[in-house]
Amino acid sequence: MHALLVTLLVIVCIGLIAVVLLQSGRSAGLSGAITGGAEQLFGKQKARGIDAVLHRVTVVLAVLFFVLTIAVTYFQL
Repeated sequence: MHALLVTLLVIVCIGLIAVVLLQSGRSAGLSGAITGGAEQLFGKQKARGIDAVLHRVTVVLAVLFFVLTIAVTYFQL
C-alpha cells in the first residue's frame, strides 16, 4: 500500500511541475510558445481557455498532492 501511494505521489508531483511550468506568467514563461501558436490558429479566446484548463488542473493536482502526502505519512506508521 505504501509503495503504491509513493508511486502515485511521484506521478502527481511530476504532473504538477509540468502544469505549473506550462502556465503563462507575467512574462509569458514557457507557455508563450504554445499559446502564441494557439492564438494565431484559434484566436485569443482559445488561449484564455487553455490557461483556464491549466489552472483547474493545477488545483486538482495540488489537492491530490496534499491528500497523497498525508496518506503516505499515515500509512508509513
